Amino acid sequence: MQKFGNGLVVKRSSGVYDNMRDSSIISKYYRMNMERLSGTRNISGSSPTDIFIGRYGYPKVFAGPMVPNEFGDTGVLGSPEMWRHKSIPEIFSMRFRLVRGMFLTDVKNFGNDRRMDGITELALSERPVDSDMQLERLSPYRKDKGDVVEPFGFSGIVSRMSFSNINTDRKLESRYVDTDMLASDAMFDLYHRGVNISKISRALSAGTLGLGKGRKLVPTRWSITATDDTISKALLSDVKCMDEIDHIEVYMHTSLDNRWMIALLPGTWSYESIEAWYPNTAWNENPNQISIFSSWEGFEGRKKYAEIGGCYYAARLAVAEKLLSKRVQASVLILREVHDGYMMPVGVWNVREHVREALATQPKILDDKNELLGEVERMFDISKNEWIRNSTMLKDVIMQRKISAYL
Repeated sequence: MQKFGNGLVVKRSSGVYDNMRDSSIISKYYRMNMERLSGTRNISGSSPTDIFIGRYGYPKVFAGPMVPNEFGDTGVLGSPEMWRHKSIPEIFSMRFRLVRGMFLTDVKNFGNDRRMDGITELALSERPVDSDMQLERLSPYRKDKGDVVEPFGFSGIVSRMSFSNINTDRKLESRYVDTDMLASDAMFDLYHRGVNISKISRALSAGTLGLGKGRKLVPTRWSITATDDTISKALLSDVKCMDEIDHIEVYMHTSLDNRWMIALLPGTWSYESIEAWYPNTAWNENPNQISIFSSWEGFEGRKKYAEIGGCYYAARLAVAEKLLSKRVQASVLILREVHDGYMMPVGVWNVREHVREALATQPKILDDKNELLGEVERMFDISKNEWIRNSTMLKDVIMQRKISAYL
């Protein structure tokens, strides 16, 4: 047993990663790229169609392309949907190869900035684009405590850039030229046509969606969450019209030293996500305390931004997809225990893709609430009583319902 400063007593975790070992591996990849790019001011390579729109100084923000100093099929560098089975060091080794070019522009008047033409072409491209950037200087990687945006390596102010070998994605282009469609409708249309979430959020960020005069750049961090939120709401509007599930289903998964449990419970739509972050993880640098965060919504949804941030909406999208595929609605509970192997944030895709992966497995079918609590006790180091104490749903839905409610 192990006791933490906030009074939490947990079973000792064996852990999946050696924190110090993996930190040194990430540092190694960083040094390798620093040495490779030392003295370099010209970056030439195949951009994976990735862009970055900053948020500091809004509405005057830094925008620009993400370009590796290499040519070839670099699409995987900008496609988090392809990273499910990669380790944290592997993800950082890929992302550190990207250099972020930056120039200052206005989110509302970006159409008058000719430099944005290239950014638009990148966002609409189907395949990697040959890119060339001349930079004034290179700035090193800085750790971001957030858990929304994927990491990247160096950055620099762009003095010149050019793009060639562009193959426009016709689905994205069709929404770009349609200046009479709301951005939310365009996003949902692209989703139904099979465009990846990362590509949709990139198109939104680049100001290529929405009503013509109302288009503007959307900071990358905001566009990712806006895409998850918008599409999941649209899916849930259909889910809420379906019959309630008549039993308990539990899905479990472990990845990147994150343990997941997703429970589908009888009832109308409601949703709660609870995250427990161990010391020395991305959202908890306190060496002696486990931090627990939770956010909840009922049938009508929520009006305020979720306390746990973008992860809430990313997981909700994965859950909405699952319910729609099963043609049922349910009360959904997600428990996430984040151990110290997750010492560096890799992006909110981690939540969306690994909840999707969990929900693709064969669930355990349970008879009653006691079996559910037993699974919680077996899956996590944190006790079931601690999860209950931090949960609206476990108190109000599990503990107060009679077993007959599940029959």
